[in-house]
Amino acid sequence: PRAYVEAGSRIILTNTFRSNRITLAAHGLEDKIVELNRAGVEISRQAAAGRALVFGSTGPTGKLLMMGETTRAELLDVFGEQFDILASAGVDALIIETMSDLEEATIAVEAARRTGLPVVACMVFDSGKNKDRTMMGVTPEQAARALEEAGADIIGANCGQGPAGYVSICRRLSAATDLPLWIKPNAGLPELVEGRTVYRTTPQEFAVQMPSIIAAGASFVGGCCGTTPDYIRAMAAKI
Repeated sequence: PRAYVEAGSRIILTNTFRSNRITLAAHGLEDKIVELNRAGVEISRQAAAGRALVFGSTGPTGKLLMMGETTRAELLDVFGEQFDILASAGVDALIIETMSDLEEATIAVEAARRTGLPVVACMVFDSGKNKDRTMMGVTPEQAARALEEAGADIIGANCGQGPAGYVSICRRLSAATDLPLWIKPNAGLPELVEGRTVYRTTPQEFAVQMPSIIAAGASFVGGCCGTTPDYIRAMAAKI
């Protein structure tokens, strides 16, 4: 995380994505939930050293409400448990990211609001003919309305595609809400080359799209999968 701060990041996340009881249980680690989440916060806080804010990250549980695999009450409890740990460990805000199911995302927002911390809520738009819907078919407009109504302080999108695809999505989110927008693309789509995951978009190609995303309405821009500190450095120089 320190390398990202040195590259120019003003916000770094905790390495706690999906570190909730349901997901950890699938790996036999549910009894480590406090230890893992607190460690994630401490590592990022040390790296930030007062030079960047630390946002506590979580994502989907992997259980589908629509299939009856979980319930609203269970999700409120599961998300609430992780958010309470992150909040008590000293994060500056909470971020719910890479969500496909809008109902699960709004439940997570409700749980996060109970901590009193600022809440960021992001969907992943990677499906449909124009790659402008979530896997569950949610549009940017539907996401913006529902997440704002749920009480998110910042809404946005992350993962799923490279920066070029997020220009129009950002523009549509901006037209649907007055909330600040958070846009965090991948370094393009991953390819498997000789057993290794490779991202073809270069730091310069990534950075050149950022002014367009900001012009489309983004208040926060950053990098998701495949973006090393070099991408953040190039982006910081560009904007």
